[in-house]
Amino acid sequence: MNVRMIEVLLLALILISALLVSWTVHETRRLTSRAQQLQAEQDGLQTEWGQLLLEHSTWGSYTRVERLAREKLNMQMPESGQKVLVKP
Repeated sequence: MNVRMIEVLLLALILISALLVSWTVHETRRLTSRAQQLQAEQDGLQTEWGQLLLEHSTWGSYTRVERLAREKLNMQMPESGQKVLVKP
């Protein structure tokens, strides 16, 4: 191999290396941006989950169930003489 061929080969390797560095920087920025988007989405979903848990506990509260039983089903608490204790 002559010197000219080695110079051309080294130049080609330098250009390939520069292109790969550029692509790597671009890919890193893209993936970092995507990770930030996913983190923001996770934060939003976490907030929504907390709100749903609060709503679930509100809809299932004993006070609400008792009120609905009285109003919509005309149910009432049994008096002490109407209660029956069943032993296993």
